[in-house]
Amino acid sequence: MSASRRSGTTDELGPEGPEPPERDGADLLAALLDGMDAALCAFDADGVVTHWNREAERILGWSAAEAVGRKGLTGWAVRSADAEEVEARLMSAMNAPGRQVHEFALLTKDGGRVLVRTQSAAVPGPDGRPAGLYCAFSEVHAQIDLERSIALSEALFEDASWGVVLVDADLRPAVVNAHAARALGVGRTSVLGRPLGELLAQGVEELESALTHVLAEGAPPAPAEIWVSVRTPEGAKRRCWSCGFVRLASPLAEEPVPLGVGWLFQDVTEARQSAQEASLLRFRTNQLHRAARAAAECESPGEAATVHLDFALAGFADHAVVDRVLGDPAGEDDGESVRLVRVVATPSGAPGPSALGGAAGLPVRYAPGHPALQCVARSGSVRASAGSVPAEQARAWALARQWPEDTVHALSAVLRSRGRTLGAVTFLRGAGRSSFERSDTAYAEDVAARIAAALDLAAALEGTEAQ
Repeated sequence: MSASRRSGTTDELGPEGPEPPERDGADLLAALLDGMDAALCAFDADGVVTHWNREAERILGWSAAEAVGRKGLTGWAVRSADAEEVEARLMSAMNAPGRQVHEFALLTKDGGRVLVRTQSAAVPGPDGRPAGLYCAFSEVHAQIDLERSIALSEALFEDASWGVVLVDADLRPAVVNAHAARALGVGRTSVLGRPLGELLAQGVEELESALTHVLAEGAPPAPAEIWVSVRTPEGAKRRCWSCGFVRLASPLAEEPVPLGVGWLFQDVTEARQSAQEASLLRFRTNQLHRAARAAAECESPGEAATVHLDFALAGFADHAVVDRVLGDPAGEDDGESVRLVRVVATPSGAPGPSALGGAAGLPVRYAPGHPALQCVARSGSVRASAGSVPAEQARAWALARQWPEDTVHALSAVLRSRGRTLGAVTFLRGAGRSSFERSDTAYAEDVAARIAAALDLAAALEGTEAQ
């Protein structure tokens, strides 16, 4: 305070107001101590308890009124047999730099014992010398739980063998572990704060919907499998992730306040693809078996050929046509001179069974280089596709090859029987399906062998009847 104020004079600001009472500072200190999550007690230089907060009362049962003013902890908070060692370890903080950490047992008011972990440090006085010490303590099991939680968090974000991403309430990554960064094809820091749509080419809507649901309703009862396409320098890569979600809430708020979502995922693409391939193989094998049983009940071999074709279409193609070589198959040596007659075709409009045709023997107007002609000339399968073109160009591409106008992908398999090429069966897919793959070729060739046997038998029977 200035000399003029001590003499009672005034200045421009007016007379000096009354100094705030010291009680305000004491009340603030008491409120701060009682609001702490850790138990705290303080001692003066003589070892007398000067402060005791509510958390200390909760753990030990002694109230502040019962604790403050006592000298040391002997006889009430510490057993007499342990008193000398405990107080020596506590008071050693008066002359030691920094904080001292100890573990020992304290007594509760009802006579029980609690193992606590303490952090003690000296409290300097105005002259800089120790005027006392404070001791913050908590139950050991609570401290261990906290350390385990911290250790688990650090391990998840460093060494986990699955992806871990913390997503904030705006559905943007806030923390990403190394495994997740590799799966997303970006660095751990460059992914932070970016919308998921910048990282995923497909599947982002389903993922964001799942995250929004978790924020609103909580964690789902089981993991969810989500197919996504990850943006990479080489292009989009389709992956299947098995995802688990947990809602994160602040432990410091009275009401649960969502901080975001913990998203854990593991790449299961290879396992799911293997399962899909096995399932598809079982289905196709079953279809071949059913087709063979149904064809055995047909009166004519031509009808049996249509049965094999109809069973093969299920889940495999939208349309199919069977073209047979015109004339003697054994006499055709040059692919350029081959002419094909359409003998079986599926309806191009409403779905229905395949129909036999070709009785007139009129050749199909296939242009040179047509996949069916190539198939017959090579005696091997041929795949063709319109590619990524506008719908009008794809329609013109299909019509030019004498196929239904919605065709986008085609697979021709050769019909071989008794060492001769009888023709070709062509399977057709629309724009809603993917292009044919090598596994599809093996299935088409298996179906073609059965159709070829049926058509060869039909031709042999026709020859016998003609004689």
